[in-house]
Amino acid sequence: MSSPAPDPTLFDKVVNLTKRRGFVFPSSEIYGGFRSTYDYGPIGVLLLRNVKDAWWRSMVQLRHDVLGLDAAILSPPAVWEASGHLANFTDPLVDCKHCNERFRLDKLDDPHTCPNCGEHDSFTEARNFNLMFKTHAGPVEGSGHDVFLRPETAQGMFTNFSNVLQTSRKKPPFGIAQVGKSFRNEITPGNFVFRTREFEQMEMEFFVPPAEAGEWYEYWKNERFQWYLDLGMPAESLRLREHEADELSHYSSGTADVEFLFPWGWDELEGIANRGDYDLNAHATASGEKLDYFDPQTNERYTPHVIEPAAGATRTMMAFLMAAYDEEEVRGETRTVLHLHPRLAPYKVAVLPLSKKPELTGPAQELLATLQPHFMCDYDETQNIGKRYRRQDELGTPLCITFDFESVDDHAVTVRDRDTMEQDRVPLDQIVDHVRTKLGL
Repeated sequence: MSSPAPDPTLFDKVVNLTKRRGFVFPSSEIYGGFRSTYDYGPIGVLLLRNVKDAWWRSMVQLRHDVLGLDAAILSPPAVWEASGHLANFTDPLVDCKHCNERFRLDKLDDPHTCPNCGEHDSFTEARNFNLMFKTHAGPVEGSGHDVFLRPETAQGMFTNFSNVLQTSRKKPPFGIAQVGKSFRNEITPGNFVFRTREFEQMEMEFFVPPAEAGEWYEYWKNERFQWYLDLGMPAESLRLREHEADELSHYSSGTADVEFLFPWGWDELEGIANRGDYDLNAHATASGEKLDYFDPQTNERYTPHVIEPAAGATRTMMAFLMAAYDEEEVRGETRTVLHLHPRLAPYKVAVLPLSKKPELTGPAQELLATLQPHFMCDYDETQNIGKRYRRQDELGTPLCITFDFESVDDHAVTVRDRDTMEQDRVPLDQIVDHVRTKLGL
């Protein structure tokens, strides 16, 4: 079976939509912007939060064997020396001597030709470039005051292993999950919010008895792949790719990536890695603290192995947008719609009075107040109803509720479905239950 082809036109369509409808703005745009940094607007902040909430619901809320954590962003050098980041968290960097542009050598299609100016054999010798951001704590600069912005959220979960173990009374297998900001001084950020220097991660470290590591690795590969399918990503746009031996980190006995077919081709959404006992042993050695587990049933002491599913929240949000984007012909006009899963949709429901007349806007706002404790809602009384429907379609809002002149008399409203555009007449006293049933939440 042949693989589907990427759609290069989709990139510009989605980027334009995100700016026009308030999903994502270039950061500090009034000052000319700052490369590869973005602000999430009124709609984007809801979508990104929903992606993170859906991950947390699946990984923590619906499980009894995973606990949450929110570790600090700033860390001393000792943490990153123990983890290997100070020595090994590097990319090979080359400069073009003709146009002075910089590139990652391992990302060049042709290592002998500059993709910017086309000059041949113009690159400098490759040198390693550490991706971590370093800053200083306190008023005096110096090596004793160096701190780093974390390049990943994982290390805080390893350094808190004993704290969580002792306070939660869990025993392996169990996990620690975290959602938070990470920072990498990328040489070549790009593709909109896919690769940025400031981003959010959704990571979980699952600590298991060594003999069970292979079994849990297979489990988490399947579990994480299914999460994307359950939230509406089409199967043909996803794949689970096992790393070749030469791609594996020195401590990993297996790593697989959940990849999405972006407009530029297949690229990573999430990595699931069997990290062995490398991390706990490294921090135990460097800190002098024990990071192991004593099993009273077997009278055995061991260092747990770790299975790590690590996803990028921002790039996952982007993938859901691209998977949901659709253009279709409706009565001779093109309708742009985001078929977002209701759990991810920024607004679950929009309340739209048919006109601005007080006899409609007053009761419509009362209806809004009835719905807001249960769902994230939008309210719009500007432009004709058809244009308002189209706007909500572009926001991915699953349901629109129109309060019209008949509603004053029959105490019912019209509920329009985003995907089918079918309309139901629903009594006001049943509206909350109706919306909840339609959304399936």
